[in-house]
Amino acid sequence: MRCVTFLSRLASLIPHARMIAGGAGLAAYQSDGLTAFAVRPRAVVLPDTADEVIDVVRLCHEHGVPFVARGSGTSLSGGSVPVEDGIVIGLNRMDRILRLDPDSRIAVVEPGVTNLAVTKAAAPHGLHYAPDPSSQQVCTIGGNVAFNSGGAHCLKYGMTTNHVLGLKVVLADGSVHELGGASLESSGPDLTGLFCGSEGLFGIALEITLRLLPKAACFHTVLAGYDTLQKAGDTVAAVVASGLLPGAMEIMDRLAMDAAEAAVSAEFPPGSEACLIVELEGTPEQVAAERPALQKILDCSGAIQIRIARDAVDRMRIWKGRKSAFSAVGRLSPDFIVQDGVVPRRALGEALRRIGESSKRHGLRVANVFHAGDGNLHPLILYDGRIAGELEKAEELAGEILVMCIEMGGSITGEHGVGLEKKAFLPRMFGADDIEAMQRVRRLFDPKEIANPGKMFPGGDAPAMQWRGLHPLEAAGVISRE
Repeated sequence: MRCVTFLSRLASLIPHARMIAGGAGLAAYQSDGLTAFAVRPRAVVLPDTADEVIDVVRLCHEHGVPFVARGSGTSLSGGSVPVEDGIVIGLNRMDRILRLDPDSRIAVVEPGVTNLAVTKAAAPHGLHYAPDPSSQQVCTIGGNVAFNSGGAHCLKYGMTTNHVLGLKVVLADGSVHELGGASLESSGPDLTGLFCGSEGLFGIALEITLRLLPKAACFHTVLAGYDTLQKAGDTVAAVVASGLLPGAMEIMDRLAMDAAEAAVSAEFPPGSEACLIVELEGTPEQVAAERPALQKILDCSGAIQIRIARDAVDRMRIWKGRKSAFSAVGRLSPDFIVQDGVVPRRALGEALRRIGESSKRHGLRVANVFHAGDGNLHPLILYDGRIAGELEKAEELAGEILVMCIEMGGSITGEHGVGLEKKAFLPRMFGADDIEAMQRVRRLFDPKEIANPGKMFPGGDAPAMQWRGLHPLEAAGVISRE
C-alpha cells in the first residue's frame, strides 16, 4: 500500500508521458557507463523544471524513498546506478542555458546542459568552458559537478570545481539553497567546492553558474612516439620539471592507438608502443617562446618519432582520436573496465611498467589512455564477460591498480568518483576517523540518507541524524534558504 501511495502521489507531480513505472523502459536506467552494476529502479521521472525536481525530492523525503539524480549516464564508477526500491530523477530535459554574460564571462545553466554545448554557446564571444572530459559531447554539467570532472586540459585549467562559481541546489530534505554566486571573490566556507564531487550524496544542483575563459589564440600540438610506455611517462615528468605548463599532456599506448586509429585515422606514430600528446597554447608570442624549450626536451627524451600538427584540422583530428579512445576500444573487446586512479607524475613511468606486469600476470589486455599531466591513469582492462571468471579477473586487476596508486602516494580516483566500484578501497586510503567525518558531513546535508545511498562509503552507513527547526548549516549561517 505504501508503494502504491508513493507512486500515485509521484504520478500527480509528473505527467504520465515523463514517468516510467514499469516495463522495458526501466532497463535503460538500471546501469550507467560501468555496466557490471545494474539495479532496476522502482520508477523513473523526467522533470522539465526545477520546481518539479524540488517537488519530487520533497515527496521522497516525506516517504523515505531513496533517489538517484542522473544525467546522460556516462559515469564510469557506478555512481548513477539506481538504488533498489528507489527512483531515478533524470535531468536531461533540463537542458537550458539560462544566461550567458560575455562581459562577466559567466554562464548559468541547468544540470542537463551538455558540457560541449556550453563552449558552443560561448564561442561566438571568443570564450569557452575549460573542463573537457572525453565524453563532453554527451555528458552533462550536472554530472560533471557531481563527480568533479576534469579532462585533457585540466593540467593547466583545473577541474570542474575550479570553474563553478555558484549553485542553486535542492538538498535531500527538500530545502532549496544558494551556494556561492557569480563572483570570483567569495567569503566564508566554500560550500560550492564541497558540493562539487559529492557524487549526489547531498542533493541535486538545479542551476549552475560557470566561469568562462577566453579561447587561446594559438596552439602548438605535438605527437611524440616512444618504444616504451615508461619513456613516455618519464618525458611528462621532464616537461613539468622544466617549468613549462602545457595546456594538455596525454598518453596512449599501442593498443589504444590502434583502436582510435581505426575509428578516426589520427595518424598516431606508427611502430611506437606509446604516444605522448603535448599541446602548448596561449598568445602567439607565448607559444613561440615555449616551443624551443619543449622541442629540446622531446629531442632528449628518446622519442623515435615526433610529429607536429599541420594545421587546425589536423589538431582537431588528433584530439578526436584521443577522445574517442574509450569508445573505440569496443572494437577490440566486448567488455572493458575503465579504471581511474592517480599517481605522482614522478612515478608515472614506474606505474605504467607495473600495470604492464599485472596485465601479463592476469592474462588480460590493458589499453592505457590517461591525463599524463596530472598523473590521472585511465587503464582500460579488456575482458569477455561471456567467459566464466573473466569479469572477476578484470576486477582483481583493477583493484591491484588502485592499491598501487595508494602505495605510490596517489589517489583511488581522479575524476570518475568512488561510486560503487571503489568504495571498498576507501579505507585503504583514509582512516576510520576520516571516513566518519565524511559521513557526518553527508548527514548534515541528507539526514535520512536517501540521496544516492550505498555509494562511496564501504558497508552500511551509520544511523541517520534528525533535527527540528532550522537546518544546522543554516542555523550556523553557512547556507541560506531561498
